[in-house]
Amino acid sequence: MKKILRYTLGAILLFLLVLYISPYNFIFIAAKQAIKTGRDTAFLEDYQYFDNAVVKASNSPEEWPKHAQYNSIPLSNKITEVHKKYESVAFLVIHKDSLLHESYYQDYSDTSKSNSFSVAKSFVSAMLGKAIDQGHIESLDQKVGDYYPEFSKGLAADLTVGDLSSMSTGLDWNEKYDLSINGMMEAYITPNLDKLMLNRKIVTPPGEGFVYYSGATQLLGMVIKKAVGQSLSSYFSENFWQPMGAVEDALWQVDSKENGMEKAYCCFATNAKDFARMGKLYKDHGKWNGEQLLDSAFIAKSTQPRFEDSPEYGYGWWLAQYKDENGYAMRGHLGQYIIVFPESDLIIVRLGRQKGPKKDRFGPQSFHDYIQEGFEMIANVTQP
Repeated sequence: MKKILRYTLGAILLFLLVLYISPYNFIFIAAKQAIKTGRDTAFLEDYQYFDNAVVKASNSPEEWPKHAQYNSIPLSNKITEVHKKYESVAFLVIHKDSLLHESYYQDYSDTSKSNSFSVAKSFVSAMLGKAIDQGHIESLDQKVGDYYPEFSKGLAADLTVGDLSSMSTGLDWNEKYDLSINGMMEAYITPNLDKLMLNRKIVTPPGEGFVYYSGATQLLGMVIKKAVGQSLSSYFSENFWQPMGAVEDALWQVDSKENGMEKAYCCFATNAKDFARMGKLYKDHGKWNGEQLLDSAFIAKSTQPRFEDSPEYGYGWWLAQYKDENGYAMRGHLGQYIIVFPESDLIIVRLGRQKGPKKDRFGPQSFHDYIQEGFEMIANVTQP
């Protein structure tokens, strides 16, 4: 029995040693992180456990004006139950650029920061548009291999920045949000995202169809960083966060202090009202206080489907519908949403801990519930 025990223990130690020196040694980092946070997946406050870059707020902050009927229209019983069931922490309805409703839950307030997860993908798409507008990147058709020779041969030679933004890459990736062995988990905890992404392969022809991979946006962030010659955090602050009057500094998770690469596919932390600003910018065709921050043609292209058989996604933005009206949204893990319906001049923000089951290709049932609540609320606005 003792001999069997020794052999078993030896086999376990050998396995752990092999694992430690293998490409999968990031599992040890992930396990340590799980023990430290008590979670086996990402969560709203996890930015506190990672290194972050600061996205500097505006020197001239702009508060959202309050609507004449601010918080006077009660939430429906249905949405109140949805907020409770899926643990919302913030819910805003902004109509005609005025704050019509705001609610906070679970000790959150209007200044509480929340990890937005994949909402950041839409921010990166906006930076792509800005880099094109400024001439740092030629167009959506510019090849990724022009910036990283690792993607200049074989199938990868056809990969464009537009393919990265529209999730049509053919990338070798596994989009799974737990402690299993896959690219997503490694991307979340690796101290060197550049090394991880440059070792990834393109295994199917790019540009042929929509397949959602966070690695696509990470590679796009790397391209933008190289093209503009500065960090994503400083570039976003300079071209968007500050001109849009952001009230608070935001935090953007980086892989490590040493490497300093932002997790471009996720992990931008700020408060609900500051998140809404990018929705307003897109709703207003790229203008803020009369200044054109982003090309309106790029916004129009970004908020339309690239592929006919994938009507749910454009370039870095999810698409949405309510009755006969088209909208678009920034969406993140666990149900972080900034939803825009330009025709109705409506912005809806929801932050929370769960999203619930998927209803259709456009999102979970709860996503549709938040949209319906926003429309019903503005329908009850008393006209002057």
